Amino acid sequence: MNLFSARTEPGFTLLELLITMSIIAILSSLAVPHFQDYRARAFDTRAQNDLRLIAVAQEAHFLDFEEYLPCSDDSCTQLPGIVSLSPGVEVNVTVEEFDFIAESTHPKGTGKTFVWNSKQGGFQG
Repeated sequence: MNLFSARTEPGFTLLELLITMSIIAILSSLAVPHFQDYRARAFDTRAQNDLRLIAVAQEAHFLDFEEYLPCSDDSCTQLPGIVSLSPGVEVNVTVEEFDFIAESTHPKGTGKTFVWNSKQGGFQG
């Protein structure tokens, strides 16, 4: 067998494997930060949805008892239709005589606190 003859065994060379691994590493380093942003926004969406549900439940409670119910976190399950909040969502509802302000956030989200003000018509930007 000649040292300079063409290779006949199937397989990849070390150089081909290193190039492939480098390409995969570059692509994954670009994708991971975007994935973390998507995940944080998903936690924010949980906080927003729970805030909407609590606002509707507050209005239903007001129709029955003519008062809003102050609550925070798990105590909001006293409201009609609220069985539990999404895991990790932090909620606080403060009540005045004929209106309420509810705030929600998620510690794994983007850091935004979402506010619902019933006196001013709903979500506050």
